Formats: sequence, C-alpha cells, structure tokens
Amino acid sequence: MSYEIKTGNKQETPILWTGDFYNEGTGSGDIFDTLKEECGVFGVFGHPEAASMSYYGLHALQHRGEESAGICVADGRDFNYHRGMGLVKEVFDKDKIASLIGNMSIGHVRYSTSGDSRLTNAQPLVFKYRDGDLAIATNGNIVNEPLIRKQLEQGGSIFQTTSDTEVLAHLIARSQKDFVEATKDALKQLVGGFAFLLMTNDKLIVASDTHGLRPLVMGRVGEAYVFASESCALEVIGAQFVRDIEPGELLVLDQNGFKEDRFAEPQRKALCAMEYIYFARPDSDLNGSNLHSARKRMGSRMALEAFVDADIVTGVPDSSISAAIGFAEQTGIPYELGLIKNKYTGRTFIQPSQELREQGVKMKLSAVRRVVEGQRVVMIDDSIVRGTTSRRIVNLLREAGATEVHVRITSPPFKNPCFYGIDTPDRRELIASYKTIAEMCEEINADSLAFLSPEGLIQSIGGYNSGDYKGGLCLSCFDNDYPTQVDFGGEEKDGCSC
Repeated sequence: MSYEIKTGNKQETPILWTGDFYNEGTGSGDIFDTLKEECGVFGVFGHPEAASMSYYGLHALQHRGEESAGICVADGRDFNYHRGMGLVKEVFDKDKIASLIGNMSIGHVRYSTSGDSRLTNAQPLVFKYRDGDLAIATNGNIVNEPLIRKQLEQGGSIFQTTSDTEVLAHLIARSQKDFVEATKDALKQLVGGFAFLLMTNDKLIVASDTHGLRPLVMGRVGEAYVFASESCALEVIGAQFVRDIEPGELLVLDQNGFKEDRFAEPQRKALCAMEYIYFARPDSDLNGSNLHSARKRMGSRMALEAFVDADIVTGVPDSSISAAIGFAEQTGIPYELGLIKNKYTGRTFIQPSQELREQGVKMKLSAVRRVVEGQRVVMIDDSIVRGTTSRRIVNLLREAGATEVHVRITSPPFKNPCFYGIDTPDRRELIASYKTIAEMCEEINADSLAFLSPEGLIQSIGGYNSGDYKGGLCLSCFDNDYPTQVDFGGEEKDGCSC
C-alpha cells in the first residue's frame, strides 16, 4: 500500500499539516476542554421492578451525565420519585429504590448545559396539573425555548426551574385537549433536538424530534417495554433490542396497550455525529451500527487519508481507543497503551493555583514512559475543542520521552457550536474556527496534525449506505449546516434542555 502526503502545506482532503514545531507555552483555560456529556433517559412500562430496572439502566448511561440523577415511578394511581445531585450510586441506595413502588418509571442522568446546576433542575421534572401528576425527562435542547418561555410568562405562567424542559409542561397544561393530543400540539411548537419521556399516573409517552437528532431506542423484557438513550442500557437489564424510535414518532403506552403514533412528519434525518465519534458507549448500537466497529473504521480511514511513519499508535482513553486500534491495524504500526486514564479522580478537584491547574491533567492521564520513550508516536483522539487539553497530552508524551508526536483526529475540525444538547464553548473559543491547521499544529505542540474528512466520517459510520442526506447525520458542528433554525429573534442559544 502506498501513501502520498505532502508536507508543509495545508491540505483539504486529508486535512493535514506537517511541520517542525515546539511550543513551551502552558496555555490557559479549562484543564479538560473536551466536550461535555449530554443527558441520558431511561423508561420502563409494565414491569413490577420498574425502579430497580431504571437504576441499572441509568447506571449504564452514567457517562452521559454525572451531575444529578432521578427516578419517578407510578402505579396507575400515585407518583413517587427521588432525585439528587451526584452519581446514580450516590443518589440511590437499596432503601430508596425499595420505596419507589410501581410498574412504570422514567429516569434521568444529567449534565447541565442550560439551566443552573441545582436540585430544582434535576430530572425527571414533576408537576401537578389539572388531570393529575406529570413527570418529564429529556435529552436534548429546545432551541426556541427562550421565545416560548417569554410568551408563556407574558401569559401568566410561573416557572419553577431554569430548565428548558419546563416549557413543555406549561404548553401541555394550557391546552384544553386530552393529554395525548395536548402533548402532540406542544411538541409541534418546539424546535431543536430532543428525546422525551413523559409519564402521567397511567400513561407513558415517548417522543423523538422530527430530525432524530438525539438517540432513543426501544427494547422488551418479557411483556414489559423499555426505552433508553443507548442500547447498552438495555443489555444491562437483559432486555432485547427492538428498534430505534423514529423522527417525529410518538408512542403511547397505557392500560389499553401500546400505540404507535406521531406528532409530526419526519424531516431529513440528522442523528448527531458526535454520538458516534465521542458520546455513546462503544458497546452501544445506533441505527444498526456498532459504535466500537464504527470507531475502528474511522481510525482505519484516518490511516488511509493521513498516513505517517511511526513506531507506535496510542489512543487517548477512553473514546479514542477503538479508533487507535483501527489505525494500527490499517498501517501495521503496533498499537500500544501509551496513555493511562485514572478512573478515580472524581468529577471535580480543587485547583487553587495556576501551577496546580497545569498539573491537573496528570491527575486524569498518565503517559507510560517505558512504552513511549524514544518512540515516534501517533496519538489518536476524537476531537479538538479549545486545544488546551490536546497540547497538554502531547506534552505528557514528550515529557515521557517520545521523540515525535503526530496527532490524528477522527473527526473533521470542530468549528461551530451545537444547539441540540452538547455543551460546547462559544464559537470564538473553538480553536478550529479561527486557526488554520498549521496554526493548530503549532498550538498543540505536535509534529503533525490531521483531521478525518467529512466524507471519511460518513463512510466510516456507514451513512453512505442509507441514501439519506449526509448519511442521515447532523454535521453542523463541522460544516455549519444546521438542520433547524437556530436563531430566534436574534438570540442564539447554546446548551442542553436537560
């Protein structure tokens, strides 16, 4: 196999820069400038151990949100719920789970990107309204929420939280129609990406936005139905995967059975590409594609687009390991565990001084000196956001004795903010939006830098086989082509409704 890579020039496909740079700067900004997790939802209908199943399901979705967790159950008559700040295992114990009695439940893990980090915003949100109790859990973002909230407040609505999700409850409560029709009408007014679970005393409603931007799957355990943000949460409770929830679909589960409906016709399919690149667990499947396999293909395609001669390949744990294996298999360069992630640092740690902030990355990652010393290293990562973390990881490898560090990113340059549920910085803070590939290469202190092409990403995921526009993916963070309107009254909004 032959490769032709031009050095010293900016390339379009592959996007590559090779140079001889070394930057001793320590940089500024967050220690970890990676994209923050979204939220995760889990629902059960028709199982006597609904709360326990939700606990295990949320535990499997913990990577999607570590700030708060909550479960609400119903037994056909009464509601009972518990929410708290922290990890699932910190919020719930055996006694709390035992107290949540019911055969229907919805659960949530949260990472806030819109709405304050406080208990009142923890989900499921629970309300009293004219027809009884209502609980809502969601993953995603309602882009036009500020406009809707303003209109509702002018009409007399009083909001109890700063969460975007609450507008849906107000829209439903103001309707004179029955609950299902009121929910349909309310969902039609929302613009953005969302996966909703809504529960009343006797109903569970499941809904996905018209573009399918946020993932949501359905499974079965015996006669019970299960819904989750990722299929890995089905596996942990022994549920059988049934199918993905379709864009614009609305499912109603009650004592009359299971009804497939929709609140709107599907628009162009646009599942978030970052689910494949970074967010979802490698043992999950999305749209029939396994995440580990897709990431391996990304690494393999990266090797074809931007080969570099080196001694070892290593991946930044955890999301880039699969891609690093694919790169190594394609090139024949050995894969080595050059970086180790410390899984016990906790979610936060005190950084009282600049010096300690600079040391912070070493609490999270360590380079294996005996592996990288004297070696030319290809470092595989999934994305570059601000660039500060990439530079620190490159410098870790250099300090451990790597003679060269070539960075390969298995996504296109991240240039634009996400409006659909990913916590991204302002566009002005995204390094790819204002620096060339050459400048980024110098900034992160790499010997060379390359990004996967959009075409390579789509093909690796398997989107070319779908026949959908852009393979049925949302690539707006790379190409600025948003599937929905994102500017309402001149007020652009980043963040997540979770």
